[in-house]
Amino acid sequence: MLQKPFSRLNHPLDVVRHFTPNWFAVTMGTGILALCLNKFPYHSTFLHSFAMGLWLLNIGLFALFSALFIGRILIFPSITLKLLKHPVQSMFLGCIPMGLVTIINGLLVFGTQLWGDAIIPIASCLWWVDSIMSVTCSLLVPYFMFTRQEHSMPSMTTVWLLPIVASEVAAASGGFLVPYLTGQSAVVVWIVSYVLWAISVPLAFGILIIFFQRLVLHKLPCENMAASIWLCLGPIGTAALGLLLLGSASQKLVQQGVFATSDLVIMGQVAEGFGLIVATMFWGFGLWWLAMAMLVTVHYLCKGMPFNMGWWAFTFPLGVYTAATLTLAQQTNIVFFYAFGATFVILLFVFWAIVAARTLHGGYHGHLIQAPCLVECHPEVAS
Repeated sequence: MLQKPFSRLNHPLDVVRHFTPNWFAVTMGTGILALCLNKFPYHSTFLHSFAMGLWLLNIGLFALFSALFIGRILIFPSITLKLLKHPVQSMFLGCIPMGLVTIINGLLVFGTQLWGDAIIPIASCLWWVDSIMSVTCSLLVPYFMFTRQEHSMPSMTTVWLLPIVASEVAAASGGFLVPYLTGQSAVVVWIVSYVLWAISVPLAFGILIIFFQRLVLHKLPCENMAASIWLCLGPIGTAALGLLLLGSASQKLVQQGVFATSDLVIMGQVAEGFGLIVATMFWGFGLWWLAMAMLVTVHYLCKGMPFNMGWWAFTFPLGVYTAATLTLAQQTNIVFFYAFGATFVILLFVFWAIVAARTLHGGYHGHLIQAPCLVECHPEVAS
């Protein structure tokens, strides 16, 4: 029997009270799908229009979720303050700037077609806001992990990556933005993007090493965290994508003659080749994690995988790895990468369609779908 929308809620304000940042994972997955569909090797007018429609939908979702999150802060400040002390929910704060990045990149891809080059300064301003948010997450959340939260090796999951990876996502977006800028503003964004990349990637890879050890010693997390294994693909794909985009942007800066010193010119000339080589190695590393994620997912499917918002982990990590694959294909013109890229886009769309349908059904009927494994895998955080 079908229930009325939100019939499970005791009060309309419960939508605001129980809203958590993990919902921004919806904007991450939807936004990256729109960008990847637009880069599909076998391009068509329909795909472009569909991708633009998804991006416009994503703007609406991000605006809605932002209003709910701000409303929670204003209406229920005492509850919101507990967020930073929560060992799981606090990690999803990194989803906010990562969701915003998909909108910023879409402004450059779709927005320039709809509104012209006048949209570029807006995209640039939003990128700076996003970068500040990303760095804040990468500092604030780990600080609370060190001082206020309770963690252990058996309960450790890849959600630790979320506040850290936001900075390298902003770095990749910076590499995408630089060709649209001119003069010293382009150089500054280029340099800052490399700094953002360095803030995030070494830490993220350190977490991957710890997670590998955790899997060996304590085996797989519980079924409620089944999709979290896919998060390992995120920092690898984004690291590769960032190097590729920043390397390509560096050549355009050299051609424009905007570097102030000869050393910067040399740095710009080296960046493209260095980025291509290292990104290819990262791509190979990601291929191992992709295969492992598929094997682990099959393992969980055989045991049963209860749906929760953690399923959105199937989308964004695969999406950034797909974007890196398609960028490698464009820069190398190797059919091998085009074939993998097209396959990944199709797989990404299938994942997104399944997870979006399940999320829409749960949200429509008022299920308060919270961050995965709040109690089931972490009894110590039940309160």
